[in-house]
Amino acid sequence: MPASPPASAPLNAAPVTRARPGEPPRTPDNPISLARIETILGRGAGAFGLLFALQSVQVILEQLDGMHPVWSASFLALFFGGLVWTCVAGVIRRGVVPAHATVAVVFVAGLVTWPLSIETAASASVPQPFLYQELTVATTCAAMAFRLWVAVIYTVAVPLLLSVLEVVVRHGGVTPMDSFLQALYSIILGGSVLMLVTVLRQAALGVDWAQGTALTRYSHAVRQHATEVERVQVDAIVHDSVLTTLLSAARTADPAGRELAAVMAANAMGHLAAAEQGTDEDAAVPLRAVAKRIVDAASALSAPFVLETRDLGTRTVPVATAEAIYSAAVQAMMNSLQHAGTSAESVTRRLVIAGHGEEGVAIDVVDDGAGFDQRRIPTERLGLRVSIKERVAQAGGVVTIDSAPGEGTAVRIRWPAPEAVGGPR
Repeated sequence: MPASPPASAPLNAAPVTRARPGEPPRTPDNPISLARIETILGRGAGAFGLLFALQSVQVILEQLDGMHPVWSASFLALFFGGLVWTCVAGVIRRGVVPAHATVAVVFVAGLVTWPLSIETAASASVPQPFLYQELTVATTCAAMAFRLWVAVIYTVAVPLLLSVLEVVVRHGGVTPMDSFLQALYSIILGGSVLMLVTVLRQAALGVDWAQGTALTRYSHAVRQHATEVERVQVDAIVHDSVLTTLLSAARTADPAGRELAAVMAANAMGHLAAAEQGTDEDAAVPLRAVAKRIVDAASALSAPFVLETRDLGTRTVPVATAEAIYSAAVQAMMNSLQHAGTSAESVTRRLVIAGHGEEGVAIDVVDDGAGFDQRRIPTERLGLRVSIKERVAQAGGVVTIDSAPGEGTAVRIRWPAPEAVGGPR
């Protein structure tokens, strides 16, 4: 059974597997990531593309007599050379995208010039072009190299272009319907490859995003812990200095002793000033970063929230304030999920994050669910009072809650708190 990771391990650390006796513990590789998926796709697409293209060598050799030698040599050298490049690039993990893009572009160039490559003597009996055998290879390379919308256009347009050119060049040797069905088959096959590549990339991207979010939150928690430890140390120094000063002042009875006590008192006041400056110089975070954390948390919940952000600008908030409003907003959203109603179709939930005043922030968590009577909330329920109201109040903000049975709930977080009760909300 695998050993449990230590309590101090990072949140996104891979579990350590138990090794054989005498061997150091082994940490398994990351099972999935975008870089790993790109490596696998690059190597697989290059190798299988080259092997698949080599299967058409016999068909190509049979058609060489009916084509211009210059065109045949140029196209085959560039096309198969590009496939070899994709294999090498996949192995060394460099230049994968340019290699696949080259193959896709060379194929289109060869397709457009193919009617000009046919010898006049052979134009009366043109066979089905060997380009059909290479078409899936080209669409796979396009899926690897281009953006999704470009790859989709390539996967659909290139087979249709080949179908049209075949009907025109072969002069009745193939019916339009047969050529179209051949192109449709190629579109389906290329679309399946494109869909597979896209799904794998999206899945890997989601895993990378989750790991990055976990690492960011862990780093932030470590920073907060280090700050708290430093404050405790400063408090201990100040406590010792003040206590020593008081004891010295209580025991002194001569001018020299009083002078020493005054010096010690000045040192204690210096420690206090340094501690106060350390608190004032605490780092601030951009409001956009705080809003992104809240939006990410809302996106991970089981019910959807209608998200809206506006007027964030370049505002910043202290770290303690950021943590307070983030925790309060998440708690408000959790309360909405738990008490507003279980049907996502019948309950609309909104999250609005906006600028407030000149430097403040306003967060509204609103739903049109069941609502409640605040006067009937038991005292042992700490979600609204402690997790939301008191937490924001300690950071210098204020929370107002508007709710009534059957009329929904609106939790409005404002920082800093308005100067008057009737101020802006």
